[in-house]
Amino acid sequence: MPNMNDELLHPLVLGGCLSLLAGLCTSIGAGGALFLRRTDTRLLTFSLGASAGVMVYISFMELLPTAFEKVVGTPMEKWGILLAFFGGMALACGIDRLIPEDENPHEVHEASELDHVCVTGQFAGDEKVRRGAFFFAIAMALHNFPEGMATVAAAFDSTDTAISVAFAVAVHNVPEGIAVALPLMYGTGKRVRAFWYATFTGLAEPLGALLCMLFLLPFMSSAVLAVLFAVVSGIMIYIAFDELLPMAERWGHHHLSIYGVACGMFVMALTV
Repeated sequence: MPNMNDELLHPLVLGGCLSLLAGLCTSIGAGGALFLRRTDTRLLTFSLGASAGVMVYISFMELLPTAFEKVVGTPMEKWGILLAFFGGMALACGIDRLIPEDENPHEVHEASELDHVCVTGQFAGDEKVRRGAFFFAIAMALHNFPEGMATVAAAFDSTDTAISVAFAVAVHNVPEGIAVALPLMYGTGKRVRAFWYATFTGLAEPLGALLCMLFLLPFMSSAVLAVLFAVVSGIMIYIAFDELLPMAERWGHHHLSIYGVACGMFVMALTV
């Protein structure tokens, strides 16, 4: 294992802290769900679109170009990075396919179903609903796992890139917290329990960051970083198009989702 000098320690600590903060943003959504009287689907739509825009922009304008720069003149130039990029998409797709469709995070609830819990405060406490809610929470945790890895990988590029990736993850974790907490409240009849379960799904991100540190640190090099950036880019692109945009479109505010995408990209263009 290499010496933990400042050059190596800084991105690890930065990536770990940012992934923890981004993961805890799930608690914001889950906490808000405890007091919501009606689900604001317009705000959810815009924020999900913005998160997708940030992820797409960072992937194509920051991470992938950096990956190509790190392997210029090496045998893995171009094709190795492209293989890693599509491998990242395949990895995210594989995780997605392992989850039954009914419990998959992109199969979100209708606004009327969410409002039933918020407005009436009535919980089913039904075993079938409870089981589905728990599977949904587990599925969301699996989806969050590679996002922690993405934040750590971005930290090895630059502080600005790491903050941008963590921001994108944090933004979409808020509505995810709501989406996880409401079915759990409906299924268990326990608001506080639903809050903690939803929070734990977000903590899968710092766990992913930790495992990324433990397994990749001994092999860290420019080539490994390049492959990691490309894989993370593929994962983020898949998440944006398979999870975030379909979820944003679910409630019928098409133009708001596109406005969110454009705003997310614009903000990143100004700050990265």
